[in-house]
Amino acid sequence: MARLKDQPKRDRVLSRSLRLRCSSAVPVCLLATLLGGTALAAQPDPHIIFAPLTLPQPVNLYHSGSGAPGPAAWQNRADYAINVGIDPVTHTLSGSEVLTYTNNSPDELSVLWVQLDQNMYALGSRGAFANPNWLKHHTGGVMIDSVSLLSNTDQEIAVKPFISDTRMQVPLEAPLSSKGGKTRLKISWHYTIPPEWGGRTAYSHVPEGEVYEIAQFYPRMAVYDDMRGWDTAPYLGQEFYLDYGDIEYSVTVPRGFLVVGSGSLTNPQEVLTQQEQARLAQAAQSETRVLIRNADEVKALAAHPALGTQTWRFRMHNTRDVAFVASPALMWDAAKLDLPPLAPEAPTGKTVPRLAMSVYPLEAAGAQKWDRSTEYAKHAIDYFSQQWFAYPWPNAINVGGHGAAMEYPGIVFDGKDDAGAELFWVTTHELGHSWFPMIVGSNERRNAFMDEGFNTFIDVYASAHFNHGEYAPKQDVEYAPKTGNPAEDSLEVLKDPAAPPLMTPADLVPEKYRHGVTYFKGAYGLTLLREQIVGPERFDRAFKRYIALWSYKHPTPSDFFRLMESESGEDLSWFWRGWYFNNWGPDYAVDGVSYINANPTQGALVHVVNKGWLPLPVVLSVTWVDGSSARVRIPTETWYQKNEVNLQIPGQQAIRSVVLDPDHVIPDLNRADNSFDVRAPQPAQVQPDSRSTQAVAPAPVESSPQKAPALQGQAGH
Repeated sequence: MARLKDQPKRDRVLSRSLRLRCSSAVPVCLLATLLGGTALAAQPDPHIIFAPLTLPQPVNLYHSGSGAPGPAAWQNRADYAINVGIDPVTHTLSGSEVLTYTNNSPDELSVLWVQLDQNMYALGSRGAFANPNWLKHHTGGVMIDSVSLLSNTDQEIAVKPFISDTRMQVPLEAPLSSKGGKTRLKISWHYTIPPEWGGRTAYSHVPEGEVYEIAQFYPRMAVYDDMRGWDTAPYLGQEFYLDYGDIEYSVTVPRGFLVVGSGSLTNPQEVLTQQEQARLAQAAQSETRVLIRNADEVKALAAHPALGTQTWRFRMHNTRDVAFVASPALMWDAAKLDLPPLAPEAPTGKTVPRLAMSVYPLEAAGAQKWDRSTEYAKHAIDYFSQQWFAYPWPNAINVGGHGAAMEYPGIVFDGKDDAGAELFWVTTHELGHSWFPMIVGSNERRNAFMDEGFNTFIDVYASAHFNHGEYAPKQDVEYAPKTGNPAEDSLEVLKDPAAPPLMTPADLVPEKYRHGVTYFKGAYGLTLLREQIVGPERFDRAFKRYIALWSYKHPTPSDFFRLMESESGEDLSWFWRGWYFNNWGPDYAVDGVSYINANPTQGALVHVVNKGWLPLPVVLSVTWVDGSSARVRIPTETWYQKNEVNLQIPGQQAIRSVVLDPDHVIPDLNRADNSFDVRAPQPAQVQPDSRSTQAVAPAPVESSPQKAPALQGQAGH
């Protein structure tokens, strides 16, 4: 619990939180009223903690009670044919696209909404006001040259769009029919590529030339879904929400540039030398990296730039987005992914190689630097595919650039100066986004924890798995940053009355809490669920089921909560309420130890008190005077109707000490009262009938204090 001096502020914050966000509105809000706004200062109330939880997204024909897509679930589709070119003299990207939109919804659509993310960089954008410290510089935003509807005969029918900040509304001549209606938009545009201050999409300079990391570069359809119709949240610099489809795109750049992008390169014979093609074929059979373009070749291109332009062509199936990097200054290496081959590409019938790739400037090369990037990328893709869901695309590309640390389907942008553990962690994290949100397409613009938190969670186990734990445990800005123990490091957030709950929309989370809440707390919640509440076997089965059912779809937090309960067989409403809708934590104490009838041979009573609003399962360790020890697991159900219990511990000898959470695996808010040394003067004897008593089956006793087998107790979490 908070210190006394912190209680007034904490209580005000919690009272407000309960009024605004309580899920079982009547009992929780009533408590806040009855206690005068001092809910957390009060003793935990089991009636509130374990009350039925009403989730934000109701069950309907589109979202089932089991957390699976409902029987009438639908999703719209956006396919693109895109052609862009980069002028390195003016740093201008110009492009045109044909966007084919399929309306699978039950509604007719009178307008279409298109996202223009580059407008965030325009002077006066909403993003510039929302993030003034970041967006100090500006471009002119995106210039829309023309918008037209294409008829069945490819006739262009000009339309006048309405542009508002990062959104463009396109009126339709006639409503787009429901349940399969299609329309095609042709859009032409250009914009000035921002320099490094652009962050996620920018150009930067290295000695051998400029590096263009290009993302959010084409007008993209907004999502029309069953939650709110058109989701037109403006782009303020956070994350994305997109529909799926097939994307073909071409990039025209000066000859000598290397272009590496999402999906598969469809014209290698036109843009690669025969030697580069041969090296790629070699890499497709190699477990270790093969250099496709080496340092000497990059230097030669810098010394003797080629004349003219080249067009690189790519294709990516069933994706929500594409991005690419273009530069004459990048080394390029690759190795095979240990994954089954993809279906042959139409119309060629050729099988596309599956490769982990890295591209980076000469300055990034080194034994513990980007020379190991492809090794890290290969591990991430292979491990996550084996553990959770098969990676669906041909290539996984890591780009060493100006340091955006940003993810897109099939390609991620990382920092050229990253090395060692930092490079491993950032590579694994960014490529982990292939699963969240690239495969499981949650609305990360609104529910960032389903993106960053879920991804950071799977990263934790990847760190433990790689090279016998070379970079384990994960300890970076995203997870357990101070000690490496999440139970200890998470206390900073859990004790902070101003920390926002995980369910807070992404744009409303202050930067101060972005990593601590969205990433760290979001990930640690799943770790607790897996390791302490449900158990790895049931959790893994349920989590895999969630990914499979919602692959290439748009789940809500409610879908996830329902599915994990249904598949794991547990009512987890208390956990969702405390960890996700509020910022509650566990707080246990050992209040005393006494012998039954003052005789150690008759066993002992350990008095345990629950002081916290998040009653996680907790282990009690008992050590006897001869050094032997045993453990009992206290399940969450213990606290359904009470906040204190006497655990009856059988034994034939005196107890030396008892400790709650001896391994520090739960974030107990106050560990000072978690242990009791029986050698100290004992409190007054407590008889078994004076408090609620939980009898524990005879404890296995080990002669060695290093071993601590679990006591048999009642089944629980």
